[in-house]
Amino acid sequence: MQTESIKQEAYRILDKLPDKATWDDLMYQIYVRQTIEAGIKDSEEGRTVDIKEVRKRFGLTK
Repeated sequence: MQTESIKQEAYRILDKLPDKATWDDLMYQIYVRQTIEAGIKDSEEGRTVDIKEVRKRFGLTK
């Protein structure tokens, strides 16, 4: 994400928070956004594992 769009996204996150939001609320929202973006980037770059492989590795059934 480009710097300007990060700043715009930060304002958008702030605007959505309630007036009585805490610093923890803000940090959580930023963390969630950052985590989602990292996941999208991993997916776009092919750094994913098929769900069948995950189940196999962890011995999970359908």
